[in-house]
Amino acid sequence: MTDSPLASFLLPDGYARPSLAAVLQERTVVVEAGRYVVRARQERRERRSRPYTGRSAARAVEPVILVPGFTAGDGSLRLMARTLRERGYRTYRSQIRANVGCTLNAAAQLESRLEAIALRRGTRVQVVGHSLGGMIARGIAVRRPDLVSGIVTLGSPMLAPAAHHVALSWGVETLVRLSRAGVPGLMAEECVAGVCARQSFDECRAPLSPDVTFTAVYSRRDGVVDWRACIDPTAVAVEVGSSHLGMAFDPAVIDHVSAALRRGADGVGVRGLQIA
Repeated sequence: MTDSPLASFLLPDGYARPSLAAVLQERTVVVEAGRYVVRARQERRERRSRPYTGRSAARAVEPVILVPGFTAGDGSLRLMARTLRERGYRTYRSQIRANVGCTLNAAAQLESRLEAIALRRGTRVQVVGHSLGGMIARGIAVRRPDLVSGIVTLGSPMLAPAAHHVALSWGVETLVRLSRAGVPGLMAEECVAGVCARQSFDECRAPLSPDVTFTAVYSRRDGVVDWRACIDPTAVAVEVGSSHLGMAFDPAVIDHVSAALRRGADGVGVRGLQIA
């Protein structure tokens, strides 16, 4: 097996895997977590200072589902979900405990979840996806615009899924080997180098329905994936200064996510726009 178990078509020309040292940029995740704590305390004090009847934010109409990244589960986006709820968004979990299985199977599971939420709420759903979760969200939005009104991707290398740090390749290779050994529910070779991988990749490049808004959040400081692969030309591109892992809870990123969800609720999505 080569140094990457993923198919070569997942790393098109013009993109590269971050260097071994690039992962050191992820150490700022501690600072970003601290910023979340400080911001959460400030917002809590502000809410307590308001009259009781004015403490709750107006409830957004469209529900929001959050999808975790590779190897992560819903708990990785718990802090973001909490803040969004405090701002009036009705958030839902993806029900993915650990994003380590076949991407198409994960997409099918999420699609069923979206159908249930849309039926319950009588409206389409907005999807926020971190890393791999964003790529899954984009694929579903291509297939099911009747369920998805907008997507927000966070550090999702849709244009080159294999443009990631070698440590992730090691993780993928481990999952493939375990799957080959008979462990169920894990990524198999087809998922990373076969027809399954090709379908997932093609859906990440396919055009979205005009009425599905799309915001792609990226960071030049990303130590896990090539940030250039996260900028879909059809999306509203938003640059942040956080680490890859920190996108899940950095207050500045959450602010941008909240703004993107508002744009989605208003049906505003200027494709190709850059927001710094």
